Amino acid sequence: MSLSRILGGSLHREPTAQLLHDAAMDRIVRELLATVPVSEVEEKGALIAARNSQNPGILSDEIAAKPALLDLEPAISVIAERAQEMTGASGSAIGLRWNDEVVCSARAGRTAPDLGVRLQVNSGLSGQCVSTGQVLRCDDAEKHPQADRISCRRLGVRSILVAPLHHFRKTLGIFEVLSSEPYAFNDLAVANLQLLTGFMVAAISRAAGPSRARN
Repeated sequence: MSLSRILGGSLHREPTAQLLHDAAMDRIVRELLATVPVSEVEEKGALIAARNSQNPGILSDEIAAKPALLDLEPAISVIAERAQEMTGASGSAIGLRWNDEVVCSARAGRTAPDLGVRLQVNSGLSGQCVSTGQVLRCDDAEKHPQADRISCRRLGVRSILVAPLHHFRKTLGIFEVLSSEPYAFNDLAVANLQLLTGFMVAAISRAAGPSRARN
């Protein structure tokens, strides 16, 4: 069975939706589905229960506040690598919430921040992405008013595409792809990142699922 997809969302407050259907995308979708784990939720050796029996599809406040504590391998690394490949980026990063901070929890490529780095979500493009819940694109970090030029120069980044990780009304983190070239990302890159954010949220939901089932 073919795995066609319709992607919706917004970019700079402009609605976007398109149908993507091809053999290569079907293969990528199937590979990603195979990597999404069903795992235990742990924090310092203790199981964290996501207690919401009446709404099993909604993550608990505890999990939504700390999705970085979940065991998301191998899905999170595979999704970060796919993002780099599918968007033509020189780097990609997935940042997950840990209380009030967002921590780089997966990365790929030479221009991505290091694992464990606290990502800036109180200002700049990442902050605007979190506060508005919209996909944002920066075509040239040297000219964009919201870009952190110091960090971009340190990483060698000129283009940025960043999307929020949302589960219902809860912000779980951000997903960004980066390029050393200006004007690197087009509408197809936006659509691909939107697809992969969906897989990332699915991975978080499934990782939290076994603990919900036990309660």
